[in-house]
Amino acid sequence: MAGALILWTHALAALLFGAVALWAFRSREEQVPRLPLTVALTATALWALAVAGIGADDLVTVLAELLRNLAWFGFMVVLHRRDGSIRPPFALATVYGVVGLVALGSAGLQMLGSAAPADRAADFADAALLLQMLVTVAALLLVQALHTAVAPGAGAGLRWIVLALGGLWLTDLNIFTVGYLTGELAPELFVLRGVAMVLVAAGIGAGLHHKGDWSMQVSRTVAYQSLSLVGIAAYVALLALATSALATVGGENARVLQTAFVFGSTAAVLTLVSSPWLRAWAKVKLAKHFFRHRYDYRAEWIRFTETLGQPEGAAPLDERIVKAIADLTDSPAGLLLVPDGSGLGPGAAWNWGRDMLPAASDAALARHLARTGRIIELDALRQNAAEGADLAAVPQWMLDLQKAWVLVPLPHLGQLAGAILLARPPLPRALDWEDFDLLKVAGRQVASYLAEARAQEALAEAQRFDEFNRRFAFILHDIKNLVSQLTLVARNAERHADNPQFRADMVVTLKESVERMNALLARLSQHHRSRAEAPHAVEVMPLVERLAAARAKQHPIAATGTRAAVAHADPARLEQLLGHLIQNAVDASPPHEPVTLDVGADGLRVTIDVIDRGCGMSPGFVRDRLFKPFVSSKEGGFGIGAFEALQLAQAMGGSIAVTSREGSGSRFRVTLKAAHAADVGMGEAA
Repeated sequence: MAGALILWTHALAALLFGAVALWAFRSREEQVPRLPLTVALTATALWALAVAGIGADDLVTVLAELLRNLAWFGFMVVLHRRDGSIRPPFALATVYGVVGLVALGSAGLQMLGSAAPADRAADFADAALLLQMLVTVAALLLVQALHTAVAPGAGAGLRWIVLALGGLWLTDLNIFTVGYLTGELAPELFVLRGVAMVLVAAGIGAGLHHKGDWSMQVSRTVAYQSLSLVGIAAYVALLALATSALATVGGENARVLQTAFVFGSTAAVLTLVSSPWLRAWAKVKLAKHFFRHRYDYRAEWIRFTETLGQPEGAAPLDERIVKAIADLTDSPAGLLLVPDGSGLGPGAAWNWGRDMLPAASDAALARHLARTGRIIELDALRQNAAEGADLAAVPQWMLDLQKAWVLVPLPHLGQLAGAILLARPPLPRALDWEDFDLLKVAGRQVASYLAEARAQEALAEAQRFDEFNRRFAFILHDIKNLVSQLTLVARNAERHADNPQFRADMVVTLKESVERMNALLARLSQHHRSRAEAPHAVEVMPLVERLAAARAKQHPIAATGTRAAVAHADPARLEQLLGHLIQNAVDASPPHEPVTLDVGADGLRVTIDVIDRGCGMSPGFVRDRLFKPFVSSKEGGFGIGAFEALQLAQAMGGSIAVTSREGSGSRFRVTLKAAHAADVGMGEAA
């Protein structure tokens, strides 16, 4: 009964496949790959006819099944090649070639089993069945990639054919799996296989009936995953063959040899797969041979914007900007260079150590990037293969740093918002036009983020000033009330000065007013502001010694330097300026470490150094926050001292420079004009 059903089901399948093959050959649809489809359908019809006529175990049937599989693989390759975004001549053909070789190996084992002695035939049959299972698994993975690649707007015909192919391989997988587990291929399994082949032929016929778009759109993720699964399947096949061979030749030690081989090969494969260089190499090679473009721009841009738009609590924006650019080129680290005076100085970093970075900014590089906006490939400069202007502008420390790879400028509205220095990726390569275009667009995008963030900081600073002004208005209102109260007391004193009770009340009122005034002053500033005088010649050393003596009880302070220093300054402003800096130095220093005030003069300028050996400050804090109002590193600090000190120095025509290192202390240098030089300058101006 089962034999008759096998005959009739496979004969019907052969008839249907032959009819569909004739239909496909005579089809006038130009977009349908007629010849490969006709060959595959014809080979399938011949195989079904062989099963019906001479049986499934005959060598002719085995060869017919091999021909059928290879024909369908060829049809699938043609479908892949019809997509313009895939370039399969080498890589894709290799994948299908490996699967085809496994199919050839299965057929070869079946032939050897038919010619082997009876006691060895079962071993060959099991090995062949195992390889057939691997072929069907790999075929299903490739069919899944094809189905995912069908564009949403494509006609239903292609989807029907791809689904029918999936049904063909899925049926074979189930048949072979049951046979492998039970140890034999029962006739009932071949009956079910014949019925499934009839349905597959009907599905392909339905697909041919739906003429439509045959365009393909292959997902890179699906392609990478499918190839990875094919590689895993090939590894499992190799493992199965090797363990079978060891079982045959190993004798009593076969189990030990098999265990050692499995563990050793698995460890080797895991070591290779975990290598960043190997992953980068595989990604580059697959993109090169499978796709027209190096980048999947949609996926890259989604990842790029998600990195930039991470919520609060994540990494700071500057660090996220560096990471977003570095991820585009698989760079393991990056450094943001930001405007620092007239040049570019180190800013935020991602996986980049700061040991080798210079403290000073570079003005020539900033001018060059602002003028050209060109991405600089540092390896080309090291090999003297780039323009001379680039070589002249790039600082030597950047060329000496071998991991520095590419410098990406960040232009925004005609100005340079910064630059990003990328580290060399695991697989070094020269940049091509796709890299330059993508980095240029991404650089402009992150420059706009930086500009917006700086505008937000300026707005927040203005809002803090507004809040300060509003608070000051409230304080003025309280002062007005106090003045009114004291004015009333003064008027009544003229009439009631001789009244002891009035005098007692007046004393109480004055004490309360003084306490309230001191509280108001504490809300505004920690120091009393004297009225400013016009700058004139001031002996600096006596003023510095007086300040040191006044603070000596609070903290050890040493005053050193030349006594001949005479600055062109306002003494009240200078005293207030130094008071702020000394207070900050005292707050930052341990109790036993003295603060040094060092006075110097060179005839044109007078310098006053306030030196401490305290906790120090980072370059980012000095550049971005030290002289900003309402920003303080001290708990409960106003954040006004350093800001006011800089304003006072600039009001006297001077400046403040800061040198600091975390853990080593800080040096604040106040530079003023010498009195003689200022007089000469005013005389020349007159």
